[in-house]
Amino acid sequence: MKVNSTIDHSNNKSEKLADFKVGVDNVIFSVDTEYNRVLVLLRKRDVEPFNNHWSLPGTLVRQGESLTDAAYRTLAEKIQVDNLYLEQLYSFGNPGRDPRENPNSFGVRYLSVSYFALVRYKEAKIIAKSDKNISWYKVNEIPSLAFDHDEILNYGWNRLKNKLQYSPIAFDVLPPEFTLNEVYQLYCTILGEHFSDYSNFRSRLLKLGFLLDTKVKVSRGAGRPASLYKFDSKAFAPLKDKPLLFI
Repeated sequence: MKVNSTIDHSNNKSEKLADFKVGVDNVIFSVDTEYNRVLVLLRKRDVEPFNNHWSLPGTLVRQGESLTDAAYRTLAEKIQVDNLYLEQLYSFGNPGRDPRENPNSFGVRYLSVSYFALVRYKEAKIIAKSDKNISWYKVNEIPSLAFDHDEILNYGWNRLKNKLQYSPIAFDVLPPEFTLNEVYQLYCTILGEHFSDYSNFRSRLLKLGFLLDTKVKVSRGAGRPASLYKFDSKAFAPLKDKPLLFI
């Protein structure tokens, strides 16, 4: 097949290169297994545009700062947490996504490189100085957000649910030693109680071979003592690039 490599610029409004400012926006999910809910961290803006509107926590990238460092900085300025999972999500840069852009003068454009994070609600503490302008919202009770943050949030929510099904991100959030029921409850909270019954989930997870039985049993709530397990990173290493199915 012959491909014509000549590009017709006759319909282009301008061939001037775009001048971008790059920001990072974080979709920070917390899992509250006690009350069976997933929450998202939002902050209320106190400047224009969208003054007094809720938005995702974000920042413009500083000189000499990597995108990931900017994402961690934004997260660290809002919450304190020991165990978390963080991953780059997607880039959002459609013209006009930020009211500060002037499409007629081809001025500065605002590009958002988004990240999503997963933490456990009971371990994540909102930093006091941010307390008045930041809050957890249930993922199904989100107010209308500034900019295109509704789209970013929906993208992150779908990525989280899909990621749980084929990768071990849950173990970045759980404590170093955990029961299989604690893993199951985390999955149930995010994916819904009917995604799998406990017996099948337990059997499939153990067959993957990267959970180490510590031989220690604990009593947590009603029922018989349960075994404590650890995530074995060495055992998981050969599986890292292979297709897995956790549920």
